[in-house]
Amino acid sequence: MKKILFILLVFSFQLSAFSFHPLAAQPRLALLRYGGGGDWYANPTSLTNLTAFCNEDQQMGLGSPATVDVGSSELFNYPFVHMTGHGNVVFSDREAQNLRKYLIGGGFLHIDDNYGLREFIEPQMKKVFPELDFVELPFSHPIYHQKYDFPNGLPKIHEHDNLPPKGFGLIYEGRLVCFFTWECDLGDGWEDPDVHRDSQATRQKALRMGSNIVRYAFTD
Repeated sequence: MKKILFILLVFSFQLSAFSFHPLAAQPRLALLRYGGGGDWYANPTSLTNLTAFCNEDQQMGLGSPATVDVGSSELFNYPFVHMTGHGNVVFSDREAQNLRKYLIGGGFLHIDDNYGLREFIEPQMKKVFPELDFVELPFSHPIYHQKYDFPNGLPKIHEHDNLPPKGFGLIYEGRLVCFFTWECDLGDGWEDPDVHRDSQATRQKALRMGSNIVRYAFTD
């Protein structure tokens, strides 16, 4: 079933324990705030710029990005949640269950390793989906072939350990619910030009791949 139904129907309401609450019609991307001491707030301009690119380039009609706590019922307001950082991540049992319900219910989580996140996030996502493992997505996966074609998978935005970028997924009942980008640093490429002084070509690759992820999450 196309996830666009989830956006138009399910995300017209906020899921809580026993009731639904109407939301604004305009979908928004959200940054995930988590505990453990890691810098969840890294790349503060990235989602604003990605939103602007998606609206200008593909007329997605997104509202201004938000910030949401992993354990909050507000999580269910957002069809696309982005997570980043360099360090420690801790999900409580309640937070892990909340995130699981969100993802099973049709939500989408993009985790972007800002360098050093992988060793912390993988054990925490095991709390969310103990029955699943991250699997590397093939270059033929539709997430790489939305409006923009990336025949070799993720673009390399920042070098990190000079390893090839890889995209990993958690697939629940045939649906990609979490996309983990590693050795890529898309979020840095979405930042304002003067932050990392990336070339325009590099920033365009990052924004185009980011828009592919958003479009995939909204329509597949």
